[in-house]
Amino acid sequence: MTTGIDKSELDMIVEAIRDFASESFPVSRLLELDHNDEFPIEEIRQMCGDGLGLHLIFIPEEYEGMGGGAWDSYRVCETMASIDLGVATGIFATFLGADPIVFGATEEQKKKWLTRVAVEGLLMAYGATEPDAGSDLGSLRTTATPVEEDGKLIGYKLNGNKQWISNGGYADLYTILAKAPGGPTWFVLEKGAEGFSYGKPEDKHGIRTSNTAALALEDVFVPVENLIGEGEGKGLFQAQLVFGYTRLMVAAFGLGGGWGALEKAIPYSTERIQRGTPLSEKQGYTHKLIVPHVARLEAARSYVEETAERIDNKEGNLNTEGAIAKYMATEAGNMAADASIQALGGYGYTKEYMVEKHKRDVRITTIYEGTSEIMEMTISRDRWQLHLKSRGQYYHEKAVEMEQLHAKNPNVGAGIAAIGLHTLAELLERARVRRLTRNQHILLRIGELVAWAECAASMARRAARAAEGTLHEKADARFDAETLAVLSRIYAREAVMKVGQDGLKWILGADTLSPEEIRQFENQLNLTEIYQTQTGLLSDMDIICDVLYERKAEEVVA
Repeated sequence: MTTGIDKSELDMIVEAIRDFASESFPVSRLLELDHNDEFPIEEIRQMCGDGLGLHLIFIPEEYEGMGGGAWDSYRVCETMASIDLGVATGIFATFLGADPIVFGATEEQKKKWLTRVAVEGLLMAYGATEPDAGSDLGSLRTTATPVEEDGKLIGYKLNGNKQWISNGGYADLYTILAKAPGGPTWFVLEKGAEGFSYGKPEDKHGIRTSNTAALALEDVFVPVENLIGEGEGKGLFQAQLVFGYTRLMVAAFGLGGGWGALEKAIPYSTERIQRGTPLSEKQGYTHKLIVPHVARLEAARSYVEETAERIDNKEGNLNTEGAIAKYMATEAGNMAADASIQALGGYGYTKEYMVEKHKRDVRITTIYEGTSEIMEMTISRDRWQLHLKSRGQYYHEKAVEMEQLHAKNPNVGAGIAAIGLHTLAELLERARVRRLTRNQHILLRIGELVAWAECAASMARRAARAAEGTLHEKADARFDAETLAVLSRIYAREAVMKVGQDGLKWILGADTLSPEEIRQFENQLNLTEIYQTQTGLLSDMDIICDVLYERKAEEVVA
């Protein structure tokens, strides 16, 4: 049974977005908007109105929406980001701004506000971040003071400041997190309220086609019925409910931004001739600047799609999984865009070829909706607890699952992923025994290694499902099953090297071991096996080049 929008309708929406973009956002228009730091409000309202109705995707059908799920939002967000991440952010801000209502409001409030957003095409903004609090929602200073009349609570007065608010200067509705007497609480604020104002647009490094502005609230009155939910103090809990979902959407931005850049670098390399042959036929170019980034993006996609499927199957909030998806996809997208500038050389460094813009734009995905460092800490804390509760067996058990998958399909990199998971388990146990997590940096690095190892396992599962014909019907179809298997092997090799070598580095950096203890620990970490997994790496990379450039192996110039 399909959750959310059916595949044919979703494909039509994606195609409609591309058609709209080709007409309304040609390259010349996007470069002009970027240069002028201009928010294309008319086009955004068309996309969230009768033109495309993208705002309907996240709104349940009972409130006049389309009832889309996490998978549908991921596909739309990636498509938008591959065109322009600033414009995508303007759309996403409405998704995000409505989330406190979707996940925390009463039935009466949902019917009122979500139906208005759907029918009127209202733009929304999410007012959580503050100048001194950043990603720490628990440190907010904006206050909500009760207002009584004849002894009855009639509303609240909001006072404080919000910063880095997408759509801040253009939204029709704002969801504002403020500290009420009962604790952090969400409120709905309408544009034009007395005492409410917004600042000038931020002069940003990237996503200059989005509007980002500070908000100021000075005794802004909101009626009691605009308090989201049934009482005060539920704001942080309500925010936690959406992190798995919203971080998945930003992960999709990372995929779209990274692929948007690579899709300009790949054709360029077929046209750029150097010493008689195109760059696309030179390993020094493709195997550094193209292939590794394709593998990283597709491994991250595997985790995005798995998490979206699980969210749509009602498996919980999946905050940690959302953090892993965001961390891996946005870091991969940022690296891919950076490599694409290098791939175009001097042209990549100019604004004319759009790659430079992709790089500036995608950089924000590693910052907003939780920085990469916040993601590392989120991942580490959760998986560290699983390691402790399982008495060190959690990742060994995950490795056994990969070994079983390898036995059924030895071509998808599952055996390599298994080695990485066993090694990760040994690293975590060493950190436990020696109490190395007293060092905050060790916790962060554990989060990074966990994300890489879990992504390798996810990619192997995706390749295996593709071979079996059991992938989700809405799964990305850019590559066939055989190609996914090769990409999985390439990525698993990189991931296992990272887990083994970086893990050893940080353990040694935090502990004191004798030469003999180091040799013993190297054996525990399976380093010899890890090095052996690299056999065949170059030939697999050659295969991916043949796929990307649509050529047969014998056509490649040595």
